[in-house]
Amino acid sequence: MKNKFNSKDAKKISAKIRKSILDMAFNAGSSAAHIGGALSIADVVSVLFFYSMNYDKKNFLKPERDRFILSKGHACLAYYASLYEKKIINRKELLSFEKSGSFLFGHPVKNKKKGIEFSTGSLGMGLSLGIGLSIALKNKKNSSQVFVIMGDGECNEGSVWESALIAPNLKIDNLTVIIDKNNFQQTGSNSEIMDLGDLKKKWLSFKWEVNEIDGHNLSELLNYFENLKENKIPKVLIANTTKGKGFTFSENKNEWHHSVMTKNIYEKALKEIK
Repeated sequence: MKNKFNSKDAKKISAKIRKSILDMAFNAGSSAAHIGGALSIADVVSVLFFYSMNYDKKNFLKPERDRFILSKGHACLAYYASLYEKKIINRKELLSFEKSGSFLFGHPVKNKKKGIEFSTGSLGMGLSLGIGLSIALKNKKNSSQVFVIMGDGECNEGSVWESALIAPNLKIDNLTVIIDKNNFQQTGSNSEIMDLGDLKKKWLSFKWEVNEIDGHNLSELLNYFENLKENKIPKVLIANTTKGKGFTFSENKNEWHHSVMTKNIYEKALKEIK
């Protein structure tokens, strides 16, 4: 797959993921949805699920699969859309998001048969889960990789830095963290609420391998995951993104962190995606 999948393929997948995000949000009606943070990681998950990870309908329940943890669980629309594109869930299930009787909640709830490895949403917990999982895989001599997506606002949590400290000391080399750096969190900009400063320098000081790229540049994303190597320390990719990426109604507008998709906005967004 790695030799065949290119930036044009990733662009098509990203567009499909964004379309599914719109569809789920619109069908959720008054339940509302976390749209902004899902759109900001659409390009990342398109490359992660369709290029980098060993994860598909044939093996998503088998030990050799790679593992994925969405630590910023409120961005689950992008996760569910990826599972749909991988044919792990179907269209009817996708559109049941937030409906009575659905297993697709506003934050992921563990359901391995549907490709959801962990329940997440309490920010700051995904990285520690990933570390524990990475250790377990190595103890079992399983060569699978672990991928964790976190938010930059999530880095306010002290548990993130406890995890960041221990992972290099344990020489965990089967773990890759992607930070969705869209510069916002629920109630405002990071600079207003808790200035993170230079994230790259911070992670380097904790002795991680650190790279920083444009999180919407598909060629850069493909190149990063193509050259991912084990080197006895954990890896973090800082992906500079735009919250609400892809639509004029939502880009860099933090009111779309969690909001209701109206019919008028939905129809306008569909025209943009075409």
